[in-house]
Amino acid sequence: MAGQTQAAPEVVKGPAADPKCMEPWTQETKFFKFPAKKAPYRIALANGYIANTWRIQMIQTAKAYAAQPEVKAKLKEFKVVSTGEDVPAQISAINNFIDSGYDAIVVNAQNPTAFGPVIKRAKEAGVVLVAFDNILATEDAINVNVDQKGLGILWANWLIKNVPNGGKILEVRGVAGTSVDTDRHNGIHETFDASGKKWQVTEVVGKWDDGVAQKATADAIATNGPFDGITGQGGDTGIVQAMMDAKHKMVPFGGETENGFRKFCAAHAGDGLKCSSAGTGPAQVAVAIKVALAALEGQVVPQSVKLPLAIVEDPNFKKDQDYFPDQSNNFFVGNAFPTCGINFTAQEIMGQTKENQ
Repeated sequence: MAGQTQAAPEVVKGPAADPKCMEPWTQETKFFKFPAKKAPYRIALANGYIANTWRIQMIQTAKAYAAQPEVKAKLKEFKVVSTGEDVPAQISAINNFIDSGYDAIVVNAQNPTAFGPVIKRAKEAGVVLVAFDNILATEDAINVNVDQKGLGILWANWLIKNVPNGGKILEVRGVAGTSVDTDRHNGIHETFDASGKKWQVTEVVGKWDDGVAQKATADAIATNGPFDGITGQGGDTGIVQAMMDAKHKMVPFGGETENGFRKFCAAHAGDGLKCSSAGTGPAQVAVAIKVALAALEGQVVPQSVKLPLAIVEDPNFKKDQDYFPDQSNNFFVGNAFPTCGINFTAQEIMGQTKENQ
């Protein structure tokens, strides 16, 4: 047991070894220094939900990053599993990785609070645990994320600016129970509540998926429409398609960074589709792996890493920069973190599979 305790990280003073890439979340964020291990390493990606394009592209991006020569040289094995929306199944997968002696586990968590025992096991075993996107409510693992609540605030402020008298809003949410969905939703509603305007919000669940969001939007338009503005956490291409199919007027929209959504925003701005497109591409998984490798090498890393948002707002949508007519609608734009030396081409990402490996 003494050996296990020694394997836990030491809390040290900052800054991080790579301060431009690994920005601490706040001035109070702790810094970790793990005992250095000798490469090559065994690293696993424990994903949950898989049934949308962001998660598929995230897995492809993780594989593309692991295949880069300078990263591949540090890896003995890179394992990927997706366990769906079943929280116990994801916890079981992480436990299996710990039992199998993996050096680090990167996780997109289905629930922020359900992982307490497995977080404790990872810490005691000296396994570096890095959560990203949907993070863990703990200071015993490393979290890598954008300001998800701030993203909801940004979208709400866009609608307040472009629907100045208040009105009927359609809010298309993500996957229930995840930290991302909760934080974005809270940011939207707290901002609306503080605006002093009257808002009537219809909430539907789109699961960040075009098909699910399109059907949910079509149903909402039929029962509660028309709307004065829309905000969507993902599946936004499907949301606009549902508007077009229902011959719903084009209205201000605060949404994510899908290429198809941005194509629509550029094409229909003159028709009233005034967009704020913001988020972070699936490349944040590459930052999470980079942080895990730095921790394994004994470098100083923040316990909570804050990533920048990729934001484009009407009228500044530029072809072949902010959206790509020749790429799939399902491709998420903003897949670069230059401060971390991470920048993928669509070809690099789309050349990878989404399957477990």
